[in-house]
Amino acid sequence: MPLKKALFIIITVLLIDQISKIYIKTNFVYGEEVVVFDWFRIHFIENNGMAWGAEFGGRAGKLFLTIFRLFAIAGIGYWLYSSVKKNAHTILIVSISLIFAGAMGNIIDSVFYGVIFDTPMNGVATLFAEKPYGELFYGKVVDMLYFPIWNGVLPDWLPIWGGKPFTFFNAIFNVADSAISAAVILLIIFNKKAFPKEEETETIQ
Repeated sequence: MPLKKALFIIITVLLIDQISKIYIKTNFVYGEEVVVFDWFRIHFIENNGMAWGAEFGGRAGKLFLTIFRLFAIAGIGYWLYSSVKKNAHTILIVSISLIFAGAMGNIIDSVFYGVIFDTPMNGVATLFAEKPYGELFYGKVVDMLYFPIWNGVLPDWLPIWGGKPFTFFNAIFNVADSAISAAVILLIIFNKKAFPKEEETETIQ
């Protein structure tokens, strides 16, 4: 698979990711939800960029996370370039492209959103605001995709969680996260094609 096609995948995912995030930021009040179907909703939240909205270390932790991601994206970019040069399987190159695009999408939020958006109380954000909500490298990641496929109470016979309310799937994520998840699923399903083992050949003297 040529590098141009990999770049096309990356650019396409980034455009969809950033357009959806900017639309949500400038049209939704924080916490606002639109029910598309019972099992699919658009729900606007933000987080500091860690999985499941986790946080650690305050401002220092946020800065460390963003800088770590910048180094990681450089490594992923090299992995992609090297895989293309080695004529790796299409599945691997597509997966790396999706991972790169997903990581870059969330890095853009973390690095730039704090200096281009404001966060008005009970109002929608302004793009290129005069008084942005944060600083460079301290932006928050925008999430909006919510799939509460099942809501109910778990059976009493289950240990620990029995009898408690439960929602599957209760994570709220974005297009960038979806791209990374899709890549991981591809690599798991097509592991043997993505990472073929070199056949050992015997040399007959």
